[in-house]
Amino acid sequence: MKQLALALTCLATPALAEGDAVHGTLNPDEMTWQSMTERAARGETGMVICAQGYMLTKSGNHAAARALFLNCANAGYTGAMTWMSQLANNGLGGAYNPDAAAEWDRRAAELGDPVGQFNYGLDLLRGHGVAQDDGLGRRYVDRAAEAGLPVARRLQGAGYDPDEVTPDADNWKYAPLF
Repeated sequence: MKQLALALTCLATPALAEGDAVHGTLNPDEMTWQSMTERAARGETGMVICAQGYMLTKSGNHAAARALFLNCANAGYTGAMTWMSQLANNGLGGAYNPDAAAEWDRRAAELGDPVGQFNYGLDLLRGHGVAQDDGLGRRYVDRAAEAGLPVARRLQGAGYDPDEVTPDADNWKYAPLF
């Protein structure tokens, strides 16, 4: 009897593994980068989808990361806004665009994100992607420091000198254009 039950189970298993028109795909491909990019292309967002953008950009797939982060940033995820800034500021997955980078930083800062506040403060201190405004830049850095961001405190301690927190390899990027 056990052998008959086992044989029937084995025969039925392939049929159970397939989807049907009524119930859809029974074991969907949920947690792959491909499924996340497909979901992003449909306009879906969520914590798990947004977090996959980090993995994609770290793997070098900046265009896919940008697509995920764009949806998430537009849905109000401030962490995705700071990643959009990073991608735009470094020309990853799209053109180098300091104006877009500063705008993403500003949006995150205005929503209270300490990293966005710090980055926007630096943008203002440098005049990178936005008109230079030393006083406003310091205020944004101060907000980030008050929120406990260590790098903001470090910048305060260095008299707001951006060289304290920026690799000298990036100096070309922040040089005046005139």
